[in-house]
Formats: sequence, structure tokens, C-alpha cells
Amino acid sequence: MVVDLFAAEIEKNGGVADINIEHHTTKFATNVISRLCFGDNYSAGDEIFSKHKVLGDITSKIGTINALFPLMKYVPTKDNRESRMSEKEIQALILKVVNESKQVGNQKTIILQLIFEGAKDIGLDQAASNRYIVDNCRNIYAAGFETTAVTATWTLMLLAINPEWQTRAREEVQEICQGQMPDADMIQKKKVLTMVIYESLRLYPPAPLISRESFEDLKFGNINNPKGLNVWTMFLTLHYDQDIWGPDAHDFKPERFANGISGSCKHPHVSLPFGASACICLGQHFAMSELKILLSLLLSNFSFSLSPKYRDSLVLTVTFRPEHGVNLTMRKL
Repeated sequence: MVVDLFAAEIEKNGGVADINIEHHTTKFATNVISRLCFGDNYSAGDEIFSKHKVLGDITSKIGTINALFPLMKYVPTKDNRESRMSEKEIQALILKVVNESKQVGNQKTIILQLIFEGAKDIGLDQAASNRYIVDNCRNIYAAGFETTAVTATWTLMLLAINPEWQTRAREEVQEICQGQMPDADMIQKKKVLTMVIYESLRLYPPAPLISRESFEDLKFGNINNPKGLNVWTMFLTLHYDQDIWGPDAHDFKPERFANGISGSCKHPHVSLPFGASACICLGQHFAMSELKILLSLLLSNFSFSLSPKYRDSLVLTVTFRPEHGVNLTMRKL
């Protein structure tokens, strides 16, 4: 458990430890999503995560080029070869876990059961069924660990440099949880922590953009949008626009979200941490619960400030993440 790991590191270093938290938040989120997807075979998630990270690093390098020049993905470059190899390895690992679950009649993983039933109901052949299962597992796995992990990392960094909000969030956790493990009712009551997470998602959105394809010819003002055109909405542009958020758009002010996401700024659909409408993230409530549990545990056990070792550098891989991780100076409460 991440709390035990931090406590041991702090004790080993005489009461104060300098810890790069990104590794630990990623490990936590990977463990959670692996158990959700694969049940008793959750340990296989470590290997899938390792392969997925390799694939993500490659995609961040070649994704834009291949999108602009689609034929480039067929050129046998080193990156393209490694990308295809990682794809095959991930598919093989997922199918191995799935087949093992089928053989032992594992009913503990609701997600897998729903995916199995979906493949069966559609009436796919074996090859198409395997692809359906792999793609759905990958979507859940990829969406479920990296975005949550990087959001937890940025949120802890923001709390470290805004001690007044760290104190407010900790006091709320202590008042509601009373030293107990957070349950569903407790999670719902944490208004301060919710505001902090939403403001973190505004300042450091995990996904760089949202893309939508026009199903028909549209016109926005003087701009023609022909059918089939992909429209990209850049989150950072929206989230830092002073005309929308005010002159303090670059400041950390969780109180913006005192009345929820829709009441946070001049326009109800500018803050889109989980998308909106029919395309809203299916895992938003799961992700928020996971974040609140992790942050509650850390806030109730540790105080932390930004380490002198921290180097501010934002990098885009699959998500916006800190290039060198986030080092915090941590103390046990």
C-alpha cells in the first residue's frame, strides 16, 4: 500500500523523505485498474502496463507524423516496428489473462464478464471476438490508469505549493473520515477535495484535446465545417482563457468550483475534464472516487511540500505529465 511505502521511506530517512511521487501514483492506479479488469490475475497488469508505457512513448514521438501522413505508419522505421511489436505483445498478454479467466470460470471480474457477453451477443467469429475483447480491455486499462495517476500527481504538487488548501483538504478529510478508511458516503461529502481535484484538472488536464468529427455540413459564424472534418478542441487554450475564467485564470483557485463544474466560469461547457453529453467519460465517477480515496489517505497520514529537486517541465506523451516526475518533501503526521 502506498501509505506504508511512504511511511517506511520517511522512517528510514529519519522523519523526512524526498519522494518522487509519480512512480507511486502510477503504481497505485495500475494496481486498481488491473484488479478491476483482471481480478485474481491482477499481477499480469504490471507486465501489460510496462508494454503499454513503451507503446505510449513511441506513439508520442510518431503519432502526429502518422496522423498527418497516414502512409508513414507502413514505412518499416525502428519506431514503427517497435510499435507493432508492442501492440502484438499487449494483445497476447490480454488474451492470455482472458483465456485463463474463462478456463477457471472466474466470475469476480464484472468488467470481463460484460465484455465476454458483448462479444457473444454481437455474434462475432473467433478472430473478431478476440479483437473486440482486447480492444475493450485496452481502452479501459489505458483510460483507467494513466489519466488518474497523472491527475493525482499534479494535485499533490498543487497542494504542496498551496499549503493553505492542503490544510483545508486535510481538515475536511479528518472531520469526515475520523481516522477510518473512506467509504462511499464519506467520498460524497468531500466538497473541498472535489474542488481541489477539479481545479487541478483545469490547470493540468490529462488529455491535451478532444476531437469530434462532423457528421454533416455545419457552420459556426463565418466558419464552414464540412462533413467528415475533425475538429480539435485544445483544453489548455480553453482552461487558461482570461475572457472565460477571469484575470486570475493562471492561478490555483479551487473555490471556482464551489458550485460544481457548470458554475465554475462564464460558460457551462468550457471545463470538460470528463467530456460531455453522449461522449462523457464512462469512468468519471470511478476515477473521482479513486482520486479521493488516494488523496484522503495521503492527507490524513502525511504533510508535504515541494522539494528543491523538483524541476518544472511539462511533457506530452499519451497525457500531459511532469517530464521529471514530482519530488515532494514528506513528513509523517
